[in-house]
Amino acid sequence: MSNSYDVVVIGAGPAGYVAAIRAAQLGLSTACIEKWVDQAGKTSLGGTCLNVGCIPSKALLDSSQKYLETRNDLAIHGIKVEGIAFDVSAMLDRKNKIVSQLTGGISGLFKANGVTLLPGTGMLKAGKKVVITSADGSSEEVSAGNVIIAAGSVPVDIPSAPVDGDLIIDSTGALELTEVPPRLGVIGAGVIGLELGSVWNRLGAEVVVLEALEEFLPAVDQQIAKDAAKTFKKQGLDIRLGTRVTGTEKSDGKVIVTYSNRDGEHQETFDKLVVAVGRKPQSSDLLAADCGVNLDERGFIFVNDFCETEVAGVYAVGDVVRGPMLAHKGSEEGVMVAERIAGKKAQLNYECIPSVVYTHPEIAWVGNTEQELKSDGVNYKSGVFPFAASGRAMAANDTGGMVKILADVETDRILGCHVIGPSAADLAQQAVIAMEFGASTEDLALTVFGHPTLSEAVHEAALAVDGHAIHIANRKPRGK
Repeated sequence: MSNSYDVVVIGAGPAGYVAAIRAAQLGLSTACIEKWVDQAGKTSLGGTCLNVGCIPSKALLDSSQKYLETRNDLAIHGIKVEGIAFDVSAMLDRKNKIVSQLTGGISGLFKANGVTLLPGTGMLKAGKKVVITSADGSSEEVSAGNVIIAAGSVPVDIPSAPVDGDLIIDSTGALELTEVPPRLGVIGAGVIGLELGSVWNRLGAEVVVLEALEEFLPAVDQQIAKDAAKTFKKQGLDIRLGTRVTGTEKSDGKVIVTYSNRDGEHQETFDKLVVAVGRKPQSSDLLAADCGVNLDERGFIFVNDFCETEVAGVYAVGDVVRGPMLAHKGSEEGVMVAERIAGKKAQLNYECIPSVVYTHPEIAWVGNTEQELKSDGVNYKSGVFPFAASGRAMAANDTGGMVKILADVETDRILGCHVIGPSAADLAQQAVIAMEFGASTEDLALTVFGHPTLSEAVHEAALAVDGHAIHIANRKPRGK
C-alpha cells in the first residue's frame, strides 16, 4: 500500500467522502481516513449523517408520520382502518437496513472511483503528514500533496444534563429507543430537538421541549416560525421557551429535571431525556501542535471563502468550519476543494444554501429572512401564498402553511424564500435554483408551472410580490 497520495481526506462523512470521490474522478490519487465502525466492528462510511443523523432520523420521521396519517387522516379519503398498531422494532430494523444500504453504497463508490480507504483516526502533522491510529492502537503515517480535513461534528454536552446513554440520551440514543417512553423530555427546540420530539410524539409519547431562548426558531423567518409554533402546539408538542435547565437527578428509573424561567424554578419528571442543544466541531485530537492549522475560540478551523487554511495545501470543509452544519453545505465544499486542487476555478455561493426542518409540515428556507432585511435597512417587498388556496394541497388534505418570497424593491431580485407546508424542502429548492441564476420575481412569475401542483404556490407567491397573484386576494405590495 502506498504511503503517499495526491489527496488525503480525514473523515468520510458527507463532506469527506464526496471530496474524496470527486478528487479521484479528477485523476488524483486519493485516500480517505475514517474511524467510524458499525456494531460488527466494520468501518462504516457516511459519518454522522448516514449513520446516526440525517438518514436514520428521516426514516423514523417517515415511518411515524405514516402511522399518524393512517390513524387520523385516512377516513377523510374514504379509507377505513381498524386495529391499527405500530411495531417500534420493525421501524428500527427498516431504519438500520437503509443505513446499511447507503453506507455500503459509499464503499462501492470508493472502489469504483479508486479511492483508498484507510480505517482509523487521522491526525494532521507538520509537512502535510497524517498519522492514522487504528482501533487496536497501531499507527501508520502517510504523506499528501494536499490534505482535506472533514472530521465532522459531535453533540454538545451540557453540565446540567450529563448524557449517560440510558435515561439521559443524545440524538443518537433517541434514534435507538426500543419502546415509546410515556413522557419524553427534550432539551433544545432546534432542528434536532423538533424532529426527534415529533417522532416520539406521533407514536404516543407526551413530549415536553425545553428551550433556553425566548424566541422560537430565531434563524427562521418569524412569520414562518410563528405559524410553525401554532402547528406544533396543535400536534401536542409542549414547547416551553425561555426555559433553562439547571440540573437533573435520576430516581426510580426516571429523570427529574430542574429548570428556571421568568416565573422561577420548576421541576418535571420524565421517563427519558434527550439532550439536543446543538453540535460542535470534532476538532479534538485532530491537529498536532506543529501542523500550522489554527482553531477559533469555538473549536472551528480557520478557513477562507475557498476552505483554505493558513497552511498551503491544507483545506477544511463541512462541520469543522464556519457556516451552518448542513450535510449539503459540506458536500459542496468538498467538491469545490477537490476541483480547486485539480486546478479548476470552483467556488461556492454561500448565499444560496437551503436549510430544512423535516417535521410535518416541513420548514425550508434559503436566503434572507424578513427580520434580517429589516435589520439591514434593505428596501424589500414580499409575497405570500397559503397552501389553503392550493388545489393540489386540498386534494392531498394537507393545506397548512405558506410560501413566502422576499425581493429587492429596486431590482426585483429574489432575496429569500421561506416555506412551511407540504414538500417544503423541494419547493424551496426551486427558489435556490432561481437565486443561483440571479432571478427576479418577474422571472418566476413568467415561468409556466404545471397544474395542479404544489409548485404553483411558488409561482403565486412570486406574483403576489407585486400584487398580481391570481388565486388569492392581493394586498398592497410592501415597499411600493
